[in-house]
Amino acid sequence: MHTKLSYSRDCLDSGKRIQVAPNENDVAAHLPLTPLSFQILLALVDEERHGYGIMKEIERRTRGRMSPATGPLYLAAQRLLDSGLIAESAKRPAPELDDRRRKYYKLTSYGRRVAAAEAERMAYLVGVAFDKDLVKGQLTIEGSETGTDTIPPKK
Repeated sequence: MHTKLSYSRDCLDSGKRIQVAPNENDVAAHLPLTPLSFQILLALVDEERHGYGIMKEIERRTRGRMSPATGPLYLAAQRLLDSGLIAESAKRPAPELDDRRRKYYKLTSYGRRVAAAEAERMAYLVGVAFDKDLVKGQLTIEGSETGTDTIPPKK
């Protein structure tokens, strides 16, 4: 089953709200993502989560370096919903574990493509920083599928 996504956007000239279908071929139009938007997409790559779960995953993955407040988190989530990068999920936990007031979110296939493009963009920039000797030593990526990956310094 294919669901057609649409979102509202304010018209600059008239101030009216119109429905616009996102162009799923125009991934680059979303780049660069804000750090919070990218973190929300990353939090949803491996599982559907509610807002508080997204917040806790961001805190865990960034080791507390990023701890979004609820207001900015939900505003960013709404923007991602409006642009078709995430969607509300109908999937719910068992009733005894659920709070009906919670909204659960999932990453759309379009959102996954945008997140991947943003990760590639950022990886390129990190490579440039290494090439320009802004970063010394080696890059270690913890938590990768193989445990820890190391990128040796350039010679």
